[in-house]
Amino acid sequence: MQAPNMTKGEDQYMALLQELYTQDSTRQTRNNDSTRSVFGRQLRFDMEDGFPLLTTKKVFWSGIVTELMWFLRGDTNIKWLQERGVHIWDQWADANGDLGPVYGAQWRKWDEYSDLESIDQILNVIKGLKEDPYSRRHVVSAWNVGELSHMALPPCHVMFQFYVGSDERLSMSMYQRSADIFLGVPFNIASYALLLHIVAGIVERKPGEFIHMMGDVHLYGNHMEQAAVQLSRKPMPFPKLIMPDLDDPADPEPSDFKLEGYNPHPAIPAPVSK
Repeated sequence: MQAPNMTKGEDQYMALLQELYTQDSTRQTRNNDSTRSVFGRQLRFDMEDGFPLLTTKKVFWSGIVTELMWFLRGDTNIKWLQERGVHIWDQWADANGDLGPVYGAQWRKWDEYSDLESIDQILNVIKGLKEDPYSRRHVVSAWNVGELSHMALPPCHVMFQFYVGSDERLSMSMYQRSADIFLGVPFNIASYALLLHIVAGIVERKPGEFIHMMGDVHLYGNHMEQAAVQLSRKPMPFPKLIMPDLDDPADPEPSDFKLEGYNPHPAIPAPVSK
């Protein structure tokens, strides 16, 4: 549970966006864009407060679900995404649509050091939660040092860990090395909250907290005007997630996940920094 007097829900995201928006120091990055940046921040979302899909701007829900299902399928080619109208990875793919061993490969097909079968980290963590729920080893990592140079884009959200608390709820923490506060972070919050719900459903536990830990949190210079618009808006109540019964995390289609009561402010378009 959250500590007393901690800012909750979307207000904590807005506070972090405001902190970056008012920063007076900038850093030049590989994107050739001046960014405002802070280091080491945390957001916490209790699933009892609703599903944390931001409301101060409409967030691309179908893209979030489709990308997560793509990860859970172990897929690393953009064709499956494109067939479902999602193009968020297009600019990083090669001519054949391949991205190299990105998230799906690491989650579901991590190569052994020897020539043995690859490791399915998702099935392993589900098995571990069922057999030894209070273990401290329920960790999934995407940061495979030996394969980083073969990836179209090194993982931004590096690893996540599950935890069964004294209340028997399942919580998750995720560490993100690089966090684009305007475009990326709202997407990441909802994606990992959804993953928490999926795994909780499979291991038959109530979802608890999603704790989002970030290293380099930044606001791009070409997102400043959009951030100002978002900061002028008041958060609305979070929606409720309606999801199917699950046995296998890769089984459902994106359309199987529904939101009830999502009433956001209008979307705020912004360019992606490559």
